[in-house]
Amino acid sequence: MSMEQLSLFDCQETSHPLASRMRPEDLDGFVGQEHLVGKGKVLRRLIEQDQIPSMIFWGPPGVGKTTLAGIIAGRTHARFINFSAVTSGIKEIREVMAQAEDSRRMGVRTVVFVDEIHRFNKAQQDAFLPYVEKGSIILIGATTENPSFEINSALLSRCRVFVLQALSPEQVAELLRRTLKSQKGFGYLNIEIGDDLVDMIARFADGDARTALNVLEMAVTNGEISADKTTVTPEVLRQCIGKKSLLYDKKGEEHYNLISALHKSMRNSDPDAAVYWLARMLEAGEDPLYVARRLVRFASEDVGLADSQALPLAVAAYQACHFLGMPECNVHLSHAVIYLSMAPKSNSAYMAYEEAKKDAQNMLAEPVPLVIRNAPTDLMEQLHYGEGYVYAHDTREKVAAMECLPESLAGAEYYHPGDQGDERETARKLEQVKAWKGRHRENL
Repeated sequence: MSMEQLSLFDCQETSHPLASRMRPEDLDGFVGQEHLVGKGKVLRRLIEQDQIPSMIFWGPPGVGKTTLAGIIAGRTHARFINFSAVTSGIKEIREVMAQAEDSRRMGVRTVVFVDEIHRFNKAQQDAFLPYVEKGSIILIGATTENPSFEINSALLSRCRVFVLQALSPEQVAELLRRTLKSQKGFGYLNIEIGDDLVDMIARFADGDARTALNVLEMAVTNGEISADKTTVTPEVLRQCIGKKSLLYDKKGEEHYNLISALHKSMRNSDPDAAVYWLARMLEAGEDPLYVARRLVRFASEDVGLADSQALPLAVAAYQACHFLGMPECNVHLSHAVIYLSMAPKSNSAYMAYEEAKKDAQNMLAEPVPLVIRNAPTDLMEQLHYGEGYVYAHDTREKVAAMECLPESLAGAEYYHPGDQGDERETARKLEQVKAWKGRHRENL
């Protein structure tokens, strides 16, 4: 279909941001979250039947939490109040709750949507509780944070939690292509943009539809305008995305190459190379929490008992990334990477589990030895459960000679301590324990 090429400013509808214009008004236009709003799914049924309970939408940015609230607002026969946790205090909450209580007495329900509900403190959240309890309001909260930690337990127990997932690159690309054709989006323009560039935007957005639409809008606005079309070139898109590399696909080969390079540099005690690969990942737009999770794994897999402080330090780095985000948390990751690179290395914990796993998988039905079974009932005692058990704390050596492995695996050894760092002392102690058990089992 041919149409006259228009300036972005010739259409009154374009005065609103693209992400706002493309917000769907019904579930049929909603992208993603099929597990909740697909045909016949629980949340879709609740919305279509206008029987929504108080609930919390939990998920990363740009996945449709506010959009779902808007769809509910369009379908419900209740009063719908949009509330911001950023700008509202207890006074505003109480005023709205008083209005809701008046409406309830007249037989009118009130739905209150609170965006970023995790920003409310305990007192503010408590102000909602009595009204949720007696049904004056139906509360819908949206949060990017784990509700178990950020929402008061009393309030949370009265809400259903729906977990929204990050959109896949394919879903984001579908939304972008729909936007290019929709009259609410850029359908009134003749835009030339390659499928590869659309896919790049989708990958760059990392599951965030709002980010994807904002990048597309910027790219089209800065595109090369001719008499009959607007062209988005790779160079234009590169400038819009900024320093984050279009070549860095977070689910592609380069992603795994870089995390492999970081891991192996730390394993090889090379802090310079490790920090370089860390910077390559972060500056290309990698999620710092992903890197932090890999460091937590490394702390036990490759440092392990040679330096047991590595694990709490790596967990602390993860928490710092969660609190601060980029770019501030880059120094915490650098701190952890350098520490892990220079720490003594031991993979004994990893190897012990891998060896034990083989026997566990091949011998899933091996009975627990009677001596270490629990015996809470008389019948179990009659069956000799726990008979001969020795409470190690009651002994002088704090160890007993009893066998704790199944009979078919008696004497099996999975943990072989290394000789680096703190594990030297662990190896010495284990040798003493095994020698003591060997001497005393001969006398059993």
